[in-house]
Amino acid sequence: MGNYRQLLVWKRAHTLALDVYRATQRFPTEERYGLTAQLRRAAVSVVSNIAEGSGRLGDREHIRFLRIARGSVSEVECQLLLSRNLGYLGSSAWTVLDEQSQDLARMLTGLIQSLGRAKTRYP
Repeated sequence: MGNYRQLLVWKRAHTLALDVYRATQRFPTEERYGLTAQLRRAAVSVVSNIAEGSGRLGDREHIRFLRIARGSVSEVECQLLLSRNLGYLGSSAWTVLDEQSQDLARMLTGLIQSLGRAKTRYP
């Protein structure tokens, strides 16, 4: 697939990971090894799996890693909601991060579908 850093989906995932790190800096210290760490790991998983998938040979492997990234986006969405409901994230911060993650989920789904169609056309 080439250089993953050129992919818009990777750029958006990278931005989301950075924004999650910034937002979780203000979480309570007792969450350092709980929700803070889990949310950061999930956000890093998204961007990392997009990168790893693009480095794999063949669409089947690439799609597999994009699916993992898509699952991690769902994990981020769930943990962001918990963070908001626990009062760790304000509504405006949550809205921005939630919109980013939903946009990223749509982009990943589209890329997975596109690669899947290409694979069936050109086996």
